[in-house]
Amino acid sequence: MDLNYLLDWANLLLRWAHVIVAIAWIGSSFYFVFLDNSLTPPTDPKLKEQGVGGELWAVHGGGFYNPQKYLVAPKTLPEHLHWFFWESYSTWLTGFALFTVMYLFNASTFLVDARVHAWPAPWMAVAAALAFLVLFWVFYDRICRWFGEKNGAVGGDLRVGVLVLLYVVLASWLACQLFAGRAAFVLVGAMLATAMSANVFFWIIPGQRKVIAQMKAGQPVEAIHGQRAKQRSVHNTYFTLPVLVAMLSNHYGWLYQGAHNWAVLVLLMLAGALIRHSFVVRHKALVLGKRVPWEYAAGGTVLLLGLAVWLAPKPAAPVAASAAPVTLAQAHAVVQARCVMCHNDQVRQKNVALHTPELLQQQAQAVYQQTVVLKLMPMNNATGITDEERALIGRWVQAGAKQAQAAE
Repeated sequence: MDLNYLLDWANLLLRWAHVIVAIAWIGSSFYFVFLDNSLTPPTDPKLKEQGVGGELWAVHGGGFYNPQKYLVAPKTLPEHLHWFFWESYSTWLTGFALFTVMYLFNASTFLVDARVHAWPAPWMAVAAALAFLVLFWVFYDRICRWFGEKNGAVGGDLRVGVLVLLYVVLASWLACQLFAGRAAFVLVGAMLATAMSANVFFWIIPGQRKVIAQMKAGQPVEAIHGQRAKQRSVHNTYFTLPVLVAMLSNHYGWLYQGAHNWAVLVLLMLAGALIRHSFVVRHKALVLGKRVPWEYAAGGTVLLLGLAVWLAPKPAAPVAASAAPVTLAQAHAVVQARCVMCHNDQVRQKNVALHTPELLQQQAQAVYQQTVVLKLMPMNNATGITDEERALIGRWVQAGAKQAQAAE
């Protein structure tokens, strides 16, 4: 059975699984951030006596719910506790497997772009990509511990936040100097996602286990475990929208193909973080009866609009009224030079063949979408297709593609 066909199946199934578990993880993260910021002090003296610090009444699916949060823990720990960690681990494992199948296994095609950086060998690019995942977590963790922890307590949120932001900007710039634009954007998303899952694995879950062990042993509970877990959980919720937009970006070539693609990525992620912050503070504002600070979401929206204007394609040069319509032969000549090496009778990438004029006619809309609209193909523009050639294909398709045959 053809290897490319099997890889396509692996890509589909891993992507499907990755999206499913990511929904579960991000959904639970969003829910608990909402819950923490929506709790109100209990009015029932019995709840206060039991150590309940906040509660929420909600209605969903025809039932009423009353989640309660204890300041430390109930006086008697229940036998069964639900732990939220497999959502995180499953998301990272499926994401890393997908990254391996798509980018690491095909490094010379997807990870390396000689116009960006001429790696002597693809394996070096693979090693550098893996180093990005590890080193970002190591230095991010050091920032949190060196600048956010003092005398057994966690603080300095603004200081840590600014340093992490600057670190993300630096990492984004460096990734775009070393890897193909598409791979660089996804790698930065994977880098942040790795830090998120590492937060759960190294600090959040172990910290909770230590607190429970101390309580069961009748020892004083060290507050830093809860503080550290809270800090990393907050970081994770701000990372979510930047990670999502970085992962989705690989479908839109006009985002990552420009000379300043690293700035595009940073602004996209910053817009996502601002919008997420708006929803985080909204929950608390509603509880306190204050104005909802929508200006953060407005700022993120303005950033997105600014990006849309910045990246807007330049108007095409007007075509002279006397110019002959683009023929199928002209369009196929471009495809023959730029696309057929990966889409022919022997090599059918994505099961698409374009080596005859008739096949090009059948795939005209797909070619237009991938080559002219999204500018995804050729991959990393390995064959050097020009803007004029993209425009020629665009005029051919817009004129009817199949009807253009008659003009020859």
